Amino acid sequence: VAWKEDRWPGVERWRILQSRGYKVSQVKRKRIEEVFGWMKTIGSMRKVKLRGLPLVSWLFDLNAAAYNLIRIKNLKPTLYTKLQMA
Repeated sequence: VAWKEDRWPGVERWRILQSRGYKVSQVKRKRIEEVFGWMKTIGSMRKVKLRGLPLVSWLFDLNAAAYNLIRIKNLKPTLYTKLQMA
């Protein structure tokens, strides 16, 4: 009988799922998926009416900039912005 290298495949998967790096990557993945979801629902990227790579690239950049502006508005104020307001 040949020796099976991967004797307990569930154990290795469990170790990966419990690692700190995996949890960090899941948080970052969720953030990225939120951006693309916003672009599809609000930013009119679901069914692009423009044709050609330059125009679609421009629309993508426009959507990314709009999302960033909305995200900046919702961030908590920092010390720098508090000093500017004073």
